[in-house]
Amino acid sequence: MPRRTATMLASTLMLIALLCAGVFIPVPYSEMSPGPTVNTLGDHDGEPVLQISGHKTYAASGHLNMTTVRVTSADYKMNLVEAVYGWLAHDYKVVPHDTLYPNGKTEQQSTQENAEEFSQSQESAKVAALKELNIPVKSWVIVSTVVKDSPAEGRLHAGDVIKAVDGTAVKQPTDVAKLVTKHQPGQNVVFTVVPAKDQAAAEKANKTATSTEDITIKTATSDDGDPKRAIVGISAGTDHTFPFSIDIKLADVGGPSAGLMFALGIYDKLTPGDLTAGKFVAGTGTIDDTGKVGPIGGIEMKTVGARSKGAQYFLTPAENCAAAAKDTPGGLRLVKVNTIADALGALKDIRSGDTAALPKCTTKG
Repeated sequence: MPRRTATMLASTLMLIALLCAGVFIPVPYSEMSPGPTVNTLGDHDGEPVLQISGHKTYAASGHLNMTTVRVTSADYKMNLVEAVYGWLAHDYKVVPHDTLYPNGKTEQQSTQENAEEFSQSQESAKVAALKELNIPVKSWVIVSTVVKDSPAEGRLHAGDVIKAVDGTAVKQPTDVAKLVTKHQPGQNVVFTVVPAKDQAAAEKANKTATSTEDITIKTATSDDGDPKRAIVGISAGTDHTFPFSIDIKLADVGGPSAGLMFALGIYDKLTPGDLTAGKFVAGTGTIDDTGKVGPIGGIEMKTVGARSKGAQYFLTPAENCAAAAKDTPGGLRLVKVNTIADALGALKDIRSGDTAALPKCTTKG
């Protein structure tokens, strides 16, 4: 056999051997890729994404699309060949597994966390949209979750309304932790609450719950490594009562990143005319009750997914701008937003065709 032929054969066999070996070599990485994009003004699985009753609504055309990212599951074991392919491919991103699933988070834990964040994002989107329209929303601080085997277990319950801690009125969820951590572990803290069952009964009767209970709980030491940090084992959140019904019908989507687009969709449905004037606008971003837009993960995958569906403009959280601007798909214009008011202002310029002054994303932010 000629030397050249033998060399080529040997090289080919070596390459095949390496590829075969690569298939069986696990690597600690996961993959992100563009996920579905859904128009919040349209239908999904045969029914409107936004369903509003009890208040006048208006027809809305155009697109205000939320965007998503697909990720490999917590249980998926990526091999070396897949990782190399992902690193070389443009529309995929390979990241350390711990980036998506820190501290050994399981698939079940991740799914539950994403579902909770998605539910909270819907609530905040409703609040932000209605506040921007000057429509009153009643809000209060509640017990969101109670940690098993914690001092609060059996004493406080999810849905309890927290009126005060140690006699100090609670206005927002962060107040609870601030007041509890003023104590040393082992000291007592007093929660003044409206029990969840009483709150539910009052809401059903369209009344305000007035009866409260004082519950004393002995604090424990936090498991975050700080021996002086006191906890009771709850997380606090916000609950709301809306003056009319707003339902967001979108299953199989998790996380908080659709908040901004949900808020804009609700605003559009509740106001005459079209926010987009028929243009295809997509975007992403968390939103809080005040209308502040926050950063999300996987921005590069979301811009790719949006552009592939025909998006012309992409509303981008300010903190994601630098990453998004490094590799923007052709034909897609990034628009920097910090708040829902910024987004509405940008949409006004897009409607008018006066887009020269739209806030831009650059590689510096």
